[in-house]
Order: sequence, then structure tokens, then C-alpha cells
Amino acid sequence: MDKMKVTYEVMLSLAAEMVWDEALRKHRSEELYKGIDEALASGDELAFRNLTDELKTLN
Repeated sequence: MDKMKVTYEVMLSLAAEMVWDEALRKHRSEELYKGIDEALASGDELAFRNLTDELKTLN
């Protein structure tokens, strides 16, 4: 029974890590979209390119 408990705890930990990673990815994606909008509004081509490149690697 202890082996099942350990397995369950490992699976639960993995699921929690996956949820956390997705939340961080979503948050960063939202930040990048805001930065891209600001770069477009201000005409900052370099910032736009850098932010869109990061967004591409994130997805």
C-alpha cells in the first residue's frame, strides 16, 4: 500500500507542477501581448521584434 501512496503523491506533484507551469506561461504570454501593443503604439520596432520572438518561443 505504501508504494501506491508514493505513486499517488508523485502523480499529484506532477499534476501540480503542470498547472503551475501553465499558469506561468499564460501570465508571461499576457505580459508579452501588452508589451507588443505598447511597442506598436510607440513605434518601437526593436521592442516589437524582441517581444514577438519571445512569444513565438513561448508558444
